[in-house]
Amino acid sequence: MHLLVRENSFYQEMAVYEANELYGETGKFRFLQFSNHAIQGAIDLKNPERIVLEYPRAIMHLMECNDPDFERVFMIGHGIGTIAGHYEDRFFTVAEIDEKIVELSRTFFHYRQDNVVIGDGRQVLECQNLQGYDYIVLDAFTREGTPYQFTTTEFFQMTREKLTAEGALIMNLMGKAKNDRLVYAIHTTVRETYAHCRAFTMSSEADADIRNIIVVCSDKIMDYDAKGMAGFYEIELGEGHVIMDKVRPNS
Repeated sequence: MHLLVRENSFYQEMAVYEANELYGETGKFRFLQFSNHAIQGAIDLKNPERIVLEYPRAIMHLMECNDPDFERVFMIGHGIGTIAGHYEDRFFTVAEIDEKIVELSRTFFHYRQDNVVIGDGRQVLECQNLQGYDYIVLDAFTREGTPYQFTTTEFFQMTREKLTAEGALIMNLMGKAKNDRLVYAIHTTVRETYAHCRAFTMSSEADADIRNIIVVCSDKIMDYDAKGMAGFYEIELGEGHVIMDKVRPNS
């Protein structure tokens, strides 16, 4: 594994590497990694158009399967720009709090679109038009996981207001498939806003392993083709507590 650059921002440490193997696949890869060793995006240098990681392939399948003609997408979390960069003919607004990530995506991962807004994703979304988007995709992480402001009843209600009548919220979470208190709580909370929710994950050696969990929510039933889900399969998530915005006490 060869280090190309290491950067520090106000929010995190990040690095870009090249390697001849990634997740057991042999080739020539370049990827963005945070200090917690989580890979945030990867490209195949021999075939840059290929979507390397499974979770963006699964998200893209859900988008195309349920609305092949979708036009407008709001994304929270940029990474290397895999999804937004793939759909050059669609209208994407991408919110990314860390400007350094955007710089790395342009320098090392060929991201060329001018559609990234630097700022907190919830605040940027709040400024968007009502019923303005076919999809909202949440793919944002800190060392602690999904930031709190993207897990509450109030946030999910706002996402519903910004989606079209048949639009959907798609979340990429990190957690355990069973008995994960935070994942269960997020799933329980979002189901208070949307009529239908489905959850998907990939196989792992143990239930306690942390892995990607994709949750898709809409007021219509969302379909999928198992062959298009890049190895993700549907799971049932247990009940959790409802998360609400933190209210500051009166001073």
